[in-house]
Amino acid sequence: MKNYGPDLYNITEQLSDEELLIQKTAYDFVQKEFMPLINEHYENGTFPISLAKKLGEMGFMGSALPEKSGGSGISNVAYGLILHELERGDSGLRSFASVQGALVMYPIHAFGSEEQKAKWLPKLGSGEFIGCFGLTEPNFGSNPGGMGTRCKRDGSDWIINGNKMWITNGTLADVAVVWARDDNGIVRGFLIEKGMQGFTSSNIHGKLSLRASVTSELSMANVRVPDSARLPNIEGLKGPLSCLTQARYGIAWGMVGAAVDCYNCALEYSKERQQFSKPIAGYQLTQAKFAEMITRITESQLLVYRLGRLKDQGDMTYQQVSLAKRNNCVVARDIAKTSREILGGNGITIDYSPMRHMANIESVFTYEGTHEMHTLILGQEVTGIPAYDS
Repeated sequence: MKNYGPDLYNITEQLSDEELLIQKTAYDFVQKEFMPLINEHYENGTFPISLAKKLGEMGFMGSALPEKSGGSGISNVAYGLILHELERGDSGLRSFASVQGALVMYPIHAFGSEEQKAKWLPKLGSGEFIGCFGLTEPNFGSNPGGMGTRCKRDGSDWIINGNKMWITNGTLADVAVVWARDDNGIVRGFLIEKGMQGFTSSNIHGKLSLRASVTSELSMANVRVPDSARLPNIEGLKGPLSCLTQARYGIAWGMVGAAVDCYNCALEYSKERQQFSKPIAGYQLTQAKFAEMITRITESQLLVYRLGRLKDQGDMTYQQVSLAKRNNCVVARDIAKTSREILGGNGITIDYSPMRHMANIESVFTYEGTHEMHTLILGQEVTGIPAYDS
């Protein structure tokens, strides 16, 4: 971490040589391949899809999954460092890789048949195929239990009807992991392929956040899929929720990357920007802001490092993930705002990253579980009493 941002507590010393090399590789990739493109794509509201196969070649898709499942078999801390660097570039880049790995490859790896794994995982890992994850609906976000999408058995097939909303990569995807409720109320997962009759997707326009990311709506009108398209090894909401735990883990790391980029941008600027007798970095009010930012960044770094080691040990809980996602989104949000303040009027231009990160964080603050929902998860964990409707 030290070479790529603040590391006041020497966390770098706890990383292996392989983990440090992986972080450097991801940092170099973002700087050379992505940063020259981001401003144009952010302004145009597009994603640089040409990078998909490059991400695959670098091993950045589902990196912590075994190689036989399309991943790279690296540690979860190393995977977190990759997402840290991708989000340092932009939330759109990290979201693309995070959805591909945590929300598409992971459920196929964890719940799929051997045939499904063989068909999809290698090409998803290489970036040749793109995937998306269909859980959120127009009327049900924080309450997936209210799911309106239905699946009905028809002989050896299933008929699926419904709509999914706010789906990253939706119109780019070759395959969608779609969750639907059957006639007995059981939630099931299906792999729906692009081009299936009755399955359509359309982009959501007018976004002021995550502009360098494709966000879509999925529509299913009597989509007929064979039973071989059903994820056979999972039933119930624990399926999609376990996927979200994987994605939230990556978000917690990514938010540190966004915060670090904002901090670095403001620090460099403050040392060069002269006002009155010296650079603005030399004034007490500015230094107070940096003192607060470095404290919050260090807290967030320690959280995700420990969380990653727990995940590698097999001891991570979803409550721990909720704490890290909740905290680090708040930290990144505050640091983006403070960094923009230090940049003054220049901070509202696209030449400086904090305001772009600030807008993106507003989406990340809400998706994969709102701040309020993670608050209630933690509240139940410490009191033993659920404060929400069952």
